[in-house]
Amino acid sequence: MITDIPATTTGQVNKKLVELRKTGGAVTLGRVLTLVVCTRDSEYSEDIIDAANEASREHPCRVIVVAWGSRDAEPRLDAQIRVGGDAGASEVVVLRLFGELADHESSVVVPFLLPDTPVVVWWPETAPEVPAEDPVGKLAIRRITDATDRADPAAEIKSRLASYSSGDSDLAWSRITYWRALLTSAVDQPPHSPITSAVVSGLVDEPAVDMIAGWLASRVDVPVTRRVGPLFVEINFADGGALTISRPQTGTTATLSRTGKPDARVALRRRETSECLAEELRRLDPDEVYETALAGLTKVTYE
Repeated sequence: MITDIPATTTGQVNKKLVELRKTGGAVTLGRVLTLVVCTRDSEYSEDIIDAANEASREHPCRVIVVAWGSRDAEPRLDAQIRVGGDAGASEVVVLRLFGELADHESSVVVPFLLPDTPVVVWWPETAPEVPAEDPVGKLAIRRITDATDRADPAAEIKSRLASYSSGDSDLAWSRITYWRALLTSAVDQPPHSPITSAVVSGLVDEPAVDMIAGWLASRVDVPVTRRVGPLFVEINFADGGALTISRPQTGTTATLSRTGKPDARVALRRRETSECLAEELRRLDPDEVYETALAGLTKVTYE
């Protein structure tokens, strides 16, 4: 069920939430967190809300979507409440801020935070330079950004180290979870020859590829090179052998090759945004491995 409340106030929206819970049977019991989504009011808003809804099926929560409208308009708050089948396993409050009100989003968000539950903020589009110092970011114990599809994704993900605070993460990091697991498993197989170098190749505007390179550089003290080209990771060993995992850019199956062994085919599709968001919501403690991977980017050689 979707209820629109144009030109309203936070108090009126909260009253409507209570009314809908009483009449529709929707309750906030069992909500494990409050997810605040900061985005722009655009044609992509519904895709972003759908991703949050999908993630909420694993993590029942209240989703507060703050969508910035035109700053040239008169100050106004338009709200929308979604419950039931239109809200996954959560209740969704969409707050569209117009005019000067868009500069006071934290004040608008606070009345809707669930008591005694952690707050997570997600910026699916443009993120503040320092998420932990953003007014909404200060409300959260976890702050999630997404360098993918930005104007300069490589520069965006590299900038995360300088602005890093405990609790930060980026969806470019969770997009490589399966790659990291597969690489770790493959390297653990005998013969256990020392690693001498690594090459990571992929699209220039894919920050997840940069994160693979940064993670490798943080785990092994050898030269790691980031190239632009077909999608693959190659690890070279002291005995002259090599391990390669390659996949077509838009493919779902990767090929694992190792010197002296037959090739293997493994499922390795690109992860959906909702999947990555759900993974980030599984842990509310700081992700130290993500921080070290960001630091590892400073050791990567770009070609």
